Amino acid sequence: MTGSEAPSSPSSFRLAYVPGVTPAKWVRIWQERLPHIPLELVQVTAAEAPGALRRGEADAGFLRLPCDRAELSAIPLYTETTVVVVPKDHLAAAFDEVAAEDLADEIVFHPLDDTLDWEQPPGRPAFERPATTADAIELVAAGVGVLFVPQSLARLHHRKDLTYRPVTGVPQSRVALSWPEERTTDQVEDFIGIVRGRTVNSSRGRRTEAAEQPAGRKAGTRAGTGAKSGAKAGSKAGSGGRTGGKGSAGKGARAGSGAAARRGSGKPRRRS
Repeated sequence: MTGSEAPSSPSSFRLAYVPGVTPAKWVRIWQERLPHIPLELVQVTAAEAPGALRRGEADAGFLRLPCDRAELSAIPLYTETTVVVVPKDHLAAAFDEVAAEDLADEIVFHPLDDTLDWEQPPGRPAFERPATTADAIELVAAGVGVLFVPQSLARLHHRKDLTYRPVTGVPQSRVALSWPEERTTDQVEDFIGIVRGRTVNSSRGRRTEAAEQPAGRKAGTRAGTGAKSGAKAGSKAGSGGRTGGKGSAGKGARAGSGAAARRGSGKPRRRS
């Protein structure tokens, strides 16, 4: 490389996420483990998320299921509680939890960006569908009707004059990590490992060279120790053999000397 050439910077990892999802903890772990690869956050709507991944506008993303599994891989992460957003003075605010049938007489907004998997919410439909969840929240604050959303979206659009309560008997939203199957890069694999809670030295994760070197040295040390132990064992066995041979020969010599002494000590026979 000449003096005028500059080293190329590492490519960034682009992570899409939909409203209500907070990727902060996974981003923090990425920055700790892979500080040399910048992570770029790309916020998209729930409807836009699958298309953004297919078009390569992001390497992976947090989206809401269902999605087209023929084109996208997905790892379901968690299921959100569905709540109803109501004015603070609404009757439902007096309860810790309400059932969908208890709201059958209410006007229920069904925004075009609704993230719950149903054709029509319970209750009475509004005259027209609001364009966004934010628009529907404004109508709820005006006292026109109520709105069903995942709990994270109720928190995202929090207002002092509104509250929300968990609802039973309605669909729930599932959040998943998704990416195009044909573009499962090393960086995608790294992020999958982070989301699944794998450690840096996990056998299923991609280890760095620094993480592998200590293991190699330990293996070599164990092999060397085993060889030394084997040599010591062989030395002891050889010494035992020599000691045993000397002991047997000594016993034989002592036995022969005793026999000769007994024969030599016999008295001469008297002649007649």
